[in-house]
Amino acid sequence: MYLKDLKFSLWADFIERDYLDNEFKELIDKKIINGATSNPAIFKNAILSSNAYKEQLLTLKSLSPKEKYEAVAIYDIQKAADILKPLYDVGDDGYVSIEVDPFLCDDADATIKEGERLYKSIGRANVMIKIPATKAGYIAMQTLTSKGIPVNATLIFKKEQAILCAKAFRDGTKEFGATVDTVISVFVSRIDRALDDMLEKAKIKKALSGIYNSASIYEAVESMRVDRCRVLFASTGVKDDSLPPHYYIDGLLAYNSVNTAPVDTIKAYDANGSKTASLPISQEKIREHFEAIKFLGIDFDMILDKQIEDGLQSFKDAFKDILESL
Repeated sequence: MYLKDLKFSLWADFIERDYLDNEFKELIDKKIINGATSNPAIFKNAILSSNAYKEQLLTLKSLSPKEKYEAVAIYDIQKAADILKPLYDVGDDGYVSIEVDPFLCDDADATIKEGERLYKSIGRANVMIKIPATKAGYIAMQTLTSKGIPVNATLIFKKEQAILCAKAFRDGTKEFGATVDTVISVFVSRIDRALDDMLEKAKIKKALSGIYNSASIYEAVESMRVDRCRVLFASTGVKDDSLPPHYYIDGLLAYNSVNTAPVDTIKAYDANGSKTASLPISQEKIREHFEAIKFLGIDFDMILDKQIEDGLQSFKDAFKDILESL
């Protein structure tokens, strides 16, 4: 755990084979990270740009593109899980996440089957199955947790999504009869990238919408008190050079939470970031900000719906690119 007094964890949002053998271990040994996440876009960049995968892929020529992808991804996830296992054994997270095929996002049965198959194939207790927060996804989340499988609910932009994820986890673990570790991944910086140009022109402070939206979601999830369920702040890398690289970690530092970030962001935060909790944020301050957005004629709810749609599509596009290349 990065900050024990806050029960705050820092996970690396990156997987690549050479990195796992080197820098990943160093960050763990230095007690900077205690978990990792992946998604189709991360695996796309790793598989298509790194020479570390060529040798294994040569042995997989007889397999279908999806079978090749899974063989490569499972190898990396197993490697990451094994490196993280000592942390898991002492209750210090030690989880790594792998996402189901994003094209299954509207098929609950298929998502459940793939989640179970991946978890069994990987064969490591400290793996979370990552599922997008869709109508079908909520069903899959409950079913998988009812079988004792840890789940990372992903692509959350709206409070309603987070509440449905938390309910699915609460009901699933109740059915299982024991605790299951789960996280609710709330996406942050993409909201600001969609809004900030408009807000700057209206002289409204930028780079706050993502933080305020995420802070509200965090409060809602925490108030539900679902055992072993935490908010994970994702999409916390900075694209705006006017902001410090650790801006979204500083701004969302909260008790009983996780932040998953790019490796460079994590290093910058470890060196210079704030180690004092930023949440909770005044509800009045949050309300005033979103009222100003509404006054401009911006439909924030529509912005969030578009982010969900675009996020799903980006994962599908990345997955499609991987399969076509293999």
